Amino acid sequence: MRCILDTTSWKDNIIIQRRIIYEIMLLKKLIEIIQKDIVNRDKFLDLFLEKEIASRTTLLNEGEISNYMYFVKKGCLRLWFNNEGKDITFQFFFEHQAVSSFESFLERKPSMFTLESIEPSTVVIISRSSFDLILSHYPELKDIFYKILIRRMADYAKLFLSRIKNNPQKRYEELLQENPEILQRVAQHFIASYLGITPISLSRIRNRK
Repeated sequence: MRCILDTTSWKDNIIIQRRIIYEIMLLKKLIEIIQKDIVNRDKFLDLFLEKEIASRTTLLNEGEISNYMYFVKKGCLRLWFNNEGKDITFQFFFEHQAVSSFESFLERKPSMFTLESIEPSTVVIISRSSFDLILSHYPELKDIFYKILIRRMADYAKLFLSRIKNNPQKRYEELLQENPEILQRVAQHFIASYLGITPISLSRIRNRK
């Protein structure tokens, strides 16, 4: 199925847009550039695939090489890893966001994470080779892409520090303030896994509010 890159029907949420501004910029710039390139437009549009997937569809397994990047058009994806048999959620990705196991995608190393959907989702898929082709043809996109990576790494560093210095109550309060959509849309056992606590502990924290 050929993908029609059109974000006008995507969900609008000002808070989320501010948090993921570079992902939105990359998508809009990508669409704008390709649509204006009459000579190459059809060739590059054919590099994208739009796909509907069921909840709990695995897109990448831990230990595999990540060959694809996904733009979430609708739904929610989750990156997680196995720690001695325990499911640890690393991050959630909602509408407008780009996701892959980026270390694996860029460096061709085995992924440290599994990527799966946790809602019925619609994703726009592009392969590593196709993405490299687009960046080589439209080098102005590289700056936005690298800004996404830098912002993502900053978010991960903040999450890491929060796990070290904050107690579960504080981590929950930060999540409530900065990423309320996770609490609204994600199942409690996944949220608990993300916060590094048990579902029972999460339930107790929520009951205090």
